[in-house]
Amino acid sequence: MKPVITRFAPSPTGTLHIGGLRTALFNYVYSKQNNGKFLIRIEDTDRERSTKEFEKNILDNLSSIGLTPDENPINQSERNEIYVKAAEKIIESGKAYWCDCSPEDLELMRKEQTEAGKKPMYDGRSRNLGLPKTDKTVLRLATPESGEIVVKDLIRGEIKFNNNELDDLILLRSDGTPTYHLCNVVDDFEQKITTVIRGEDHISNTPRQIHIQNALGYPELEYAHLPLVLG
Repeated sequence: MKPVITRFAPSPTGTLHIGGLRTALFNYVYSKQNNGKFLIRIEDTDRERSTKEFEKNILDNLSSIGLTPDENPINQSERNEIYVKAAEKIIESGKAYWCDCSPEDLELMRKEQTEAGKKPMYDGRSRNLGLPKTDKTVLRLATPESGEIVVKDLIRGEIKFNNNELDDLILLRSDGTPTYHLCNVVDDFEQKITTVIRGEDHISNTPRQIHIQNALGYPELEYAHLPLVLG
């Protein structure tokens, strides 16, 4: 049985709040109950809003109540090359494609879908065009168009998502920077995370991240989605 490794992954766009503190506590306790490791990852790819002051506030507050990570925290802002290499691996596997749809095209598409009573989502129009990479293209994951993803949640049991309700999410922006989902999946693999414990507002992200894991050939993770702290 492999050791349990959990992580707390705050964004330093504000001070540590009670919901984040509780999530960190659950991750810490679960790892220690299972003789595992508790890690911290700073998700600071939002360069406009992330600050070192907020990062220090988060780490200092965690440390003040004894939630010290078993390894030095990592910063996503310093790992761009790793994410781009992972994206290239997905391109080589044929599970991603370049898309040149403009913001205006996408807005019109969503408007037409809404008016037709459909869920607004990217319709895959660039999927089979074989477009080259340019300074105007984004890289999209070719999400399976049939079947379902089953998330085994330690709190909620099995949660099922139909693949045809998930659109082809963006992995790399037109400026070459990676998106949240790609960074998240790659770092969980690189940090050898076994169990993801986070708020239930991330449930809808989970099937998308599992599709990226599958495209990269990464192992399955355990998930636990906590009720949110409200009010």
